Amino acid sequence: MPRPPKGVTIADVAARAGVSLSTVSRALNGNPTVDPTLVAKVQDAAAALDYTASAVARSLVLGRTQTVAVVVPDLGNPTFQAILRGLSRAAAADDYHVLVADSAESVDEERVLATATRRRTDGVILCAPRLPQDELDRLVGGLQPVVLINRASGDVPSVRADYGSALTAELTHLHALGHRRIVFLAGAPGSVANAARLEAIEAFRIAHPDTDVTEIPCGVDFEAGAAAAPAVLESDATAALAFNDLVAMGLLSALQASGCRVPDDLSVAGFDGIPFAQYTTPPLTTSAVPAAELGAQAWSRMRELLESAEPGHPLTLLPELTVRGSTGPAAGARVS
Repeated sequence: MPRPPKGVTIADVAARAGVSLSTVSRALNGNPTVDPTLVAKVQDAAAALDYTASAVARSLVLGRTQTVAVVVPDLGNPTFQAILRGLSRAAAADDYHVLVADSAESVDEERVLATATRRRTDGVILCAPRLPQDELDRLVGGLQPVVLINRASGDVPSVRADYGSALTAELTHLHALGHRRIVFLAGAPGSVANAARLEAIEAFRIAHPDTDVTEIPCGVDFEAGAAAAPAVLESDATAALAFNDLVAMGLLSALQASGCRVPDDLSVAGFDGIPFAQYTTPPLTTSAVPAAELGAQAWSRMRELLESAEPGHPLTLLPELTVRGSTGPAAGARVS
């Protein structure tokens, strides 16, 4: 009886089936994105060669770790958790693992982690809201393949949420409720996401000269929002717009502890649409960022780079305004 050939590899299966190595990997791992005709060709080739997939062998043949790195600024933030969830599930469907690194909101850590994790993985997906643009531009050249989330650099593949348009929608909502004195609790000064919000606010001021929108330096977490409550109350504003939902929730708690009624005395709006926002008292008005979709789309572009294919076009997703009970008409305002 003839013995099965020794040393059959995934490359042999790919050659016999006439497809790429990554297509063989996805087909043999049941990835639903592979065309059924290709799946049948791969399975027939594997059977003819008596090939049995091995994770270790696959990595050696491909010269890859089957792992990509993702650098995020804060794993405690539910938005970044959702991005990672969408990304890791999409990567797992393609038989890849995800190495996660948390930069703890530090520019220095973003830079170090991006370089260090790239040495141990096949590519880096970088969510670096703190790095100055010139540093980011220099950094990505040495990280290829690299994909950016909520940033842009030359022709590097990227996906992002349109923070500016979403914040404009929140301001328009508050304006329609009669609010003419609004405070914005700003995020980290060096954050690109914060800069996008400030640009939207400036454009709104110009378009609505009857409305005063002032900035209060704040931060990005519960504690920062709670600490900003005295300044918000002293501002004589009728509405507060927070950098994110965590800040809004901290503010909401402190306001209620002080006796301020939301939204009767002051309306509060957040940003990001984290799951907890609907369970505050009152439920929080926010702009829901499609974070899981951002993660999945980032992986799609990384997969294409790893396959030496043309990556998808830069993608911009628009957060959706979700109006809940934390915003209401300004005291004394007539709302049509």
